[in-house]
Amino acid sequence: MKYIFLILLIIISSCSNEQDKIQPQERDLTESVYSSVTIQPDSSYQVHAIVAGILDINLVEEGDLVKKDQPIIEIINNAPKLNTQNAKLALDLAKENYYGSAAILSGIEEEIAAAKLKLSNDSINFFRQKNLWEQKIGSKVDYDNRKLNYDLSQNNLDLLRSKYNRTKNELLTAVKQAQNSYQASLINTKDFSVKSKMNGKVYALYKEPGESVNTTQPLASIGSATNFVIELLIDEVDIVRVKRDQEVLINLDAYSNNIFKGKVSKIYPKKDERNQTFKVEGRFVQLPDVLYPGLSGEGNIIIARKDNVLTIPKEYLIDNDKVRTEDGIVDIAIGLQNLEYVEVLSGITKDTYILKPEE
Repeated sequence: MKYIFLILLIIISSCSNEQDKIQPQERDLTESVYSSVTIQPDSSYQVHAIVAGILDINLVEEGDLVKKDQPIIEIINNAPKLNTQNAKLALDLAKENYYGSAAILSGIEEEIAAAKLKLSNDSINFFRQKNLWEQKIGSKVDYDNRKLNYDLSQNNLDLLRSKYNRTKNELLTAVKQAQNSYQASLINTKDFSVKSKMNGKVYALYKEPGESVNTTQPLASIGSATNFVIELLIDEVDIVRVKRDQEVLINLDAYSNNIFKGKVSKIYPKKDERNQTFKVEGRFVQLPDVLYPGLSGEGNIIIARKDNVLTIPKEYLIDNDKVRTEDGIVDIAIGLQNLEYVEVLSGITKDTYILKPEE
């Protein structure tokens, strides 16, 4: 009985060894980088209002096609309208002060005319008194008073002329500032109507009529109706192997039995610190029949391909560069690899038997 048990143990052990012993095989091998996939419309953006207020009406519905500069949302806000009215009143007043019949400059001009008359009169009196004084006629006091009046009249005229020029510049500046304020208020008034920045499709409306809106909250989402972007999230250990124009194989959950081809079109250089990934964009070589924003799936970016290369299963590797043979542990050089197999460049041949490592 003891001998029978030993024989059975030898047979089982032999069968187990045979099952765990294989030879390398030649096969076509493709190395790729795995990523999650999300589909987004091209050139999509969040629509924001320039002014705060109350949403009056959504002029479009989700799924509608829109053209560039087409109004899509109307907002009610009385404050900018009042500001526009006040700006117009300020502009009219500034123009009246500068151009009108009751302008401030007219008053100064009248003062200048009166000052000129007084200066002329004081000038005549002064030079007359001066001639008399030179002939030793009259008193020194009369001469000094006439001269003082003449000098004061001259200074007063100079001051009025300076005041006129200064006031003219100030009034003209006030007109220009009022004009700018009025134009700015007109622009704010136009912003009550929110318009599309592109030809595309309305993918989402976030507010209903009657709700308050501000400049920071998005009101809608608009993007291309025909062009879509493949968003791929690549682990930081793989990003250095990804390059533009590499082929991408996409499997979408909505098309579980189909594989779509794409190409890498853009690599974003900044890492997302939250999930330690880099974002990569791709473009479909041929679009699926129907696509929606947010469709998800998996993608594989093809790094390299080789035909008829010597391969072994990954599970037979020891420390990533060794295998166990009938003659012991052997160092090997590996090349391409995927999730199941690695390419063997040197160290063993297709006739070498390798053993599965013991767990």
